[in-house]
Amino acid sequence: MATTTTTTTTTTVLVTGADGFIGRNLVVFLASRNFKVIAASRTVSAFGHPSVVTASLPDLAMPFDWQPLLERCDIVVHLAGIAHRFADEEQYDLVNHRATDALAKAACRQQKHLVFVSSIAAQSGSFSEQELTEEAPPKPTNSYGRSKLAAEQSVRASGVSFTILRPVVMYGQGEKGNFQGEKGNFSIIHKISRLPIPLPFGALTARRSVLSVDNFSSAVVMVLTEPRARGEMFIVSDPMPLTVSDLISRRRAAMGHSPWLVPIPESWIKLFLAALGSNEIWHRIGKPLIARPTKLLALGWQPT
Repeated sequence: MATTTTTTTTTTVLVTGADGFIGRNLVVFLASRNFKVIAASRTVSAFGHPSVVTASLPDLAMPFDWQPLLERCDIVVHLAGIAHRFADEEQYDLVNHRATDALAKAACRQQKHLVFVSSIAAQSGSFSEQELTEEAPPKPTNSYGRSKLAAEQSVRASGVSFTILRPVVMYGQGEKGNFQGEKGNFSIIHKISRLPIPLPFGALTARRSVLSVDNFSSAVVMVLTEPRARGEMFIVSDPMPLTVSDLISRRRAAMGHSPWLVPIPESWIKLFLAALGSNEIWHRIGKPLIARPTKLLALGWQPT
């Protein structure tokens, strides 16, 4: 569990998108650290914690009056949106950009602080030959990333007190104890790690930044309780990038097995995936994406 600072006064945090993998973990994490939480989502489910109450959200593609919810909280953590499923440019824009813009303007009128959870996709495509930093010009390559970047720009322009987080791909335990991760990346790694066969990934050398959901939650607590985080944007990731080989080895070690990785040349794997029309998979396992949390660490963040 990541190291965090427990609040000394009770703060009520509205968490949108509380029914997802990240949201459910964040709600429980905040409640365990003396925050009161309003868990808002389209699918309302019980959390079984005395510091958590639930609230219903509509389809954010439709206009919504945020004021009643904002009147009940001190701070908003905005997670809700469309992520990593089929949607066209207009849907991404409506839900990820326009709804965030409306929330930011409403939060400004209510004088609430907004923590907007964006994505590293607002800054880069699925790989980058250069290490990513907060100062680098953003270059999103898909509709999802463009909608997140547009939402960031709307938050900045709204006049609201804000902090923007750009997390990399996340992993952790789901509500039923199942290993989960954004886009299914880590779920796939977990599944193939369980196969009782050698795997051809021993020679993969590209390192990629990843983020445990506990470290993400501790980063949220950090920016909620640190005044110097206001008006800033932070990349959020575990400090040490890993290769796919590292990830599989760790999963197999956790199950008491040897890594059993065969060093097949990278060029063979790349050609095989290209023949299958799966270049995007190669970009995610054979190409680098390093985004270090240097700025957040300088603020005093202490991840595991």
